[in-house]
Amino acid sequence: MKRLFNNYINTFKGLSKEVWWLALITLINRAGTMVVPFLSLYLTKSLNFSLSDVGWIMSAFGAGSVLGSWWGGKWTDKIGYYKVMVISLVASGLLFIALQFINSYTGMILGVGLLMAVADMFRPAMFVALSAYSKPVNKTRSVTLIRLAINLGFSAGPAIGGMIILTLGYAGLFWVDGITCIVAGILLLNVLNPKTARVQDDITVPDPKSAYKDGPYIIFLVAMVLFSIVFLQYFSTMPLYYEKERLLSEFEIGLLMGMNGLLIALFEMPLIKWLEDLKYTKTGLIIGGAMLTALSFFVLNLSSWTGILVIGMLFMTLGEMIAFPFSNAFALKRATRGNQGEYMALYSMAFAIAHIFGHNTGMQLIEQVGFESTWYIIIAIMLICVLLLVFLKRKMAYQNISQQH
Repeated sequence: MKRLFNNYINTFKGLSKEVWWLALITLINRAGTMVVPFLSLYLTKSLNFSLSDVGWIMSAFGAGSVLGSWWGGKWTDKIGYYKVMVISLVASGLLFIALQFINSYTGMILGVGLLMAVADMFRPAMFVALSAYSKPVNKTRSVTLIRLAINLGFSAGPAIGGMIILTLGYAGLFWVDGITCIVAGILLLNVLNPKTARVQDDITVPDPKSAYKDGPYIIFLVAMVLFSIVFLQYFSTMPLYYEKERLLSEFEIGLLMGMNGLLIALFEMPLIKWLEDLKYTKTGLIIGGAMLTALSFFVLNLSSWTGILVIGMLFMTLGEMIAFPFSNAFALKRATRGNQGEYMALYSMAFAIAHIFGHNTGMQLIEQVGFESTWYIIIAIMLICVLLLVFLKRKMAYQNISQQH
């Protein structure tokens, strides 16, 4: 047990102090966005909006996220990641506090859209900062640490949010959310100030390439949108499947979803370290992660045995643990060719675009063709993603051979 524990701790070694600070700031920020899981409840219960109204407000949420990712990348290339992160954290904190005073439908669409646009400016800037504060050999593990912080934040956020609603009501939730974002901003000002923070990989590109003209990167982004549309089913349509088809209680659904977060927290870092040592290509590993995620849907249609749900969740968690860190590392590596902010903005936008279409597509399919057929369609989408990634892998291998001759 002691050796296992020491091996686990060793997987975190070699990461810079700045990356650890960035992980803590991300944890505070993500735990602080606890309004998000309760937003639809708040809109229906407190403001008495119809489900149709809530649908459009959540679309504004997704559109704001896309705009914010794009803005974040643009401003990161112009004024630097540090200023963008500080502005995003402090301004989104103030907007969280202000959102509770908006009661109208139009106001809420504009308010939620603006809030997400400002809040999601943080993501591309944070990725560029992560690249700067990591040695090239540590970048995948640095990304994994940030993912661990995000997952812990997402796990803790709803639980804390539920307690705040019980004691202080929804108003308390907005206040706590706003204050935590501002606190994260103040912490960032103190610990990652450019005058004291140590940059480990200062990438300067003399003639920066536009990410929009990078063919292989665009193929990669399309594959990531498809991957994310499939992955998001676990947070929208899958809970409905567990309840309606498999007759699980809310508690049992919570245990299954919680297992995903716990496994990631315990095993993702050692798994990534082990896979890095095997010297597979990043695209090859992303393909493996995509195949496992497709398999997680395929097994659901094989049996009515309840245990198959646990097997499906294990496949999905393993697929996620492999695909996301290496796709992130691929984007960071590719970004060294041009405008880093622009590259990381497009990477963030791929997930934001999936949010706009993913949930809605799954819901519509279930209504039209039922769960079993929906899972087969979802598998087909993932197979298109795999084919794109195989094409990308071959294209890049051919380019590398051409450059060597």
